[in-house]
Amino acid sequence: MRQHVNPLSHFFQLHNELPRPEDLFESIDLPIHLDIGCARGKFLIDMAADNAQWNFLGVEIREPLVFAAEKERIELGLTNLRFFFCNANISLEKWFLSLENGQLKRVSIQFPDPWFKKRHRKRRVLNQSFLFLLAQSLDIGSELFIQSDVISVMDEMTEIIELSHFFDRHSKYSESNLNANPFKFCTEREKYAIHQGVKVYRQLYFRNSTGIL
Repeated sequence: MRQHVNPLSHFFQLHNELPRPEDLFESIDLPIHLDIGCARGKFLIDMAADNAQWNFLGVEIREPLVFAAEKERIELGLTNLRFFFCNANISLEKWFLSLENGQLKRVSIQFPDPWFKKRHRKRRVLNQSFLFLLAQSLDIGSELFIQSDVISVMDEMTEIIELSHFFDRHSKYSESNLNANPFKFCTEREKYAIHQGVKVYRQLYFRNSTGIL
């Protein structure tokens, strides 16, 4: 069951500043994978433990989940992984500006809150403004991975991304939706959906050479 919080409420509109990359990670020369809406963080914990040549950052708007994820990270001694509580649409813009060119190599948005009611759709995490920030922050060839078990959410994310012209579908995964996750590990939500026999929709993009005006 999804536990929603309203990202447009006053509390979640407050800016929660993220530390600069050099204050986050032990090895700052490694590429960064940013997971937006990381929930309990199991996916990133598995990824970080298996990929010592990457740094991983998970951001999540539900604070108790961040506390639990960060506690487990510390217990496991993973220095290439951090979790932070924030509203991605509010707090990431300034953090993106602190990045060195080419530092952010991959962004994933997995099973974002669907906000089914039409009047609530403005609460969805991926919109044109936020995608523009991602396009500004990702170098050519950097990856953007999205997935959802709600077809209307997936269709909206796909439309926003493809109409922007900043991203192309990865040639290795050029079919309409990926049949399999391109990563070795899954989120808890993906595991649940698969167990329940619910179809998961995915797409992998890379940043193309279209310039920012």
